[in-house]
Amino acid sequence: MPSCSTRVVLHFPAQQVDKPIITRLVRDYNLSVNILRASISPQEQGLMVLEMLGQQAAIRKACKFLAELGVGIQALTQDILRDDEKCVQCGQCASVCPSGAQSITRPQMEVVLDGEKCVACEACVAVCPTHALSMNY
Repeated sequence: MPSCSTRVVLHFPAQQVDKPIITRLVRDYNLSVNILRASISPQEQGLMVLEMLGQQAAIRKACKFLAELGVGIQALTQDILRDDEKCVQCGQCASVCPSGAQSITRPQMEVVLDGEKCVACEACVAVCPTHALSMNY
């Protein structure tokens, strides 16, 4: 059976941030995980952008397990939002994008966004001089 990859945003309730949840995903559901971004503090809500690789049935079971723990699960789609009214096509976002999600087409010199490549690092959001970029969590 072929493997698939799913990128999700996990919202951890304060009572779950100190639990070995990611270990359980690897051990109990035979998933490979790639933590793309995380902000987790003791006794506070946490946020994690996670890529899960494994059998589709195992990913579904893992998501059910997370939901039973009270972990909010949101698909990571439309990662980067660009306000075309504010964007001046300067290319600063493309110059810092580590995954190639932002690139410049030639000869048009337009910034192109490939949401499938985005790893939600927010480097582009930080450097945008016109604040045209934001993340959709």
